[in-house]
Amino acid sequence: MKTAYVFTSESVTAGHPDKLCDQISDAIVGRLLRRDRVAKVIAECATSAGIVFVSLRFLSEASVDISTVARSVIRNTGYDHEQFNPRTCAVMTSVIGYPHNARAPQDEGSLADHDLDSLPVSDQATVFGFACRHTDELMPLPVHLANKLAQELDHARASGDLPFLSPDGKVQVAVEFNERTPARIYGISIVAAQTELHRPTAAQLEEALRERVIRRVFETEQVKPDGKTRIAINPDGPVLYGGPHAHAGLTGRKSGADMYGEFSRQSNASLSGKDPSRIDRVAVYAARHAAKNVVAAGLADECEVQLSYSIGVAAPVSVQVQTFGTERLDTKEIAARVRRTFDFRLGAVVRTFKLRDLPAKAEDGFFVKLAAYGHLGRPELNLPWEATDRVGALRE
Repeated sequence: MKTAYVFTSESVTAGHPDKLCDQISDAIVGRLLRRDRVAKVIAECATSAGIVFVSLRFLSEASVDISTVARSVIRNTGYDHEQFNPRTCAVMTSVIGYPHNARAPQDEGSLADHDLDSLPVSDQATVFGFACRHTDELMPLPVHLANKLAQELDHARASGDLPFLSPDGKVQVAVEFNERTPARIYGISIVAAQTELHRPTAAQLEEALRERVIRRVFETEQVKPDGKTRIAINPDGPVLYGGPHAHAGLTGRKSGADMYGEFSRQSNASLSGKDPSRIDRVAVYAARHAAKNVVAAGLADECEVQLSYSIGVAAPVSVQVQTFGTERLDTKEIAARVRRTFDFRLGAVVRTFKLRDLPAKAEDGFFVKLAAYGHLGRPELNLPWEATDRVGALRE
């Protein structure tokens, strides 16, 4: 096992074309679920110069104005320049209903426990949940920092503190580890698009991002940059506007930032653009919930929970637990406690996290909030799968 190494994770701002597509997809899902809580929907988005394309497959009595939703998301992310803006971009759509033999939507919250076995998954999936003691949220430090920097970069632009920033940005954080413990910040890279070429200058931009973004993020972090930390701001030179005008976007292409920054194993399936009946989305939340509670209960310092599902079966066909040598009791016993404590059946996951109720409680449909800065951790959102409510049961 390596004892000293550097690990790097990346994140992007809400205006990055891939994240723009994620947000449009999740905004459509949220809008439909607000009008029909049992709607089935898969929304995928692609964007390029002046064009947004949305592919929608849904089964619902409700409807949604896709163009209005897409333009609202574009506006909220801050795009308002000639090359790309919500007024003049073309929104193209392809809307298809589910096949006639598709399973009718069901309200998982109204089903008794014994009825949940009759609610099988409709797709095969293997997903992973992970937790470790790097941060208070029990997330890996590299992706935690990358997402916080991307979020602060957006805040600096939207607040008017750094008005010369365009919505498109990318962040990378490299953390030096010693015995799997974060030791120092090895490097930080930020690529931030500007609204005017060479204004501010490269030196002015670096000073502004160091003071307004980097310093602010690390004020509350235990591991901070030091005199040897390599900080690179737009290392390839200035970036004008960025966004779909500069590079295309696609739903589901930033799974690292959505989950664990590749520090642990993770599913490659898109999380955004899917209603709660899609196991490849909601099981990621269930696996994270289980792994986080194992670590919070003190059973291990690191935990990975793997869930594998087969079409036509309600429960996972395999539940595996790994603790990477950090366990405080036998791993088989930890795995047995996880299987006993958590119900990983599709209907149970949807019911436990109230996934069909959350969109109705948020004006924006809730799920769009997850589409930038990560689906996991996020203490500001009070996510149900981040609760450490099973610690007592796991300790028994």
